Amino acid sequence: MSGSLFVIAAASGTGKTSLVKALVESTPGVGVSISHTTRPMRPGETHGVNYHFTAREEFVRLIGEGAFLEHAEVFGNLYGTSKDWVVNELSQDRDVILEIDWQGALQVRRLLPEAVSIFILPPSLETLSHRLNSRGQDSAEVIAARLKEAQADIAHYAEFSYLVVNDDFDAALNDLQTIVRACRLTFRSQSVRQEALLQRLLATG
Repeated sequence: MSGSLFVIAAASGTGKTSLVKALVESTPGVGVSISHTTRPMRPGETHGVNYHFTAREEFVRLIGEGAFLEHAEVFGNLYGTSKDWVVNELSQDRDVILEIDWQGALQVRRLLPEAVSIFILPPSLETLSHRLNSRGQDSAEVIAARLKEAQADIAHYAEFSYLVVNDDFDAALNDLQTIVRACRLTFRSQSVRQEALLQRLLATG
């Protein structure tokens, strides 16, 4: 497999989703994995675009078959990443991004230790609090709980290969682009991608 698997995690409110969207739009050959979920489809969502909406019984069967790279239950709904889809994309020299939490990242690394893990940090708790408040969606109590949860997530930063601070959006995006470019030049990727060239260079007359 010459493609790279990027596992990107962050605390809520850090700006991960916006950064990943901009990374995919600015970097050819990179796609985001579409998760399976048992939660109901919301207005405006499309099956196979936002999620693969799956009946709970079917999801549980897939877990038993080892079909997921990672899976978790969040607020009573199951979420998971298809192992076959990811492996197929990587084998076709396409890079894949997984937007998951640190627990999912741990599951992925156990199955695919070559995965590139990136944790996105906020520049400060004050900035994170401001971002959560600016959404205007949650009460002060909910925001306080989210900040506490965010600190618990950030405590796992040492489990990741790269740390990117999202203080300036463009700078953080450039950091992510740099990581992708560097990974495409590793021996593992290039030895597959440039196999024909290497054979020509080493051929004896």
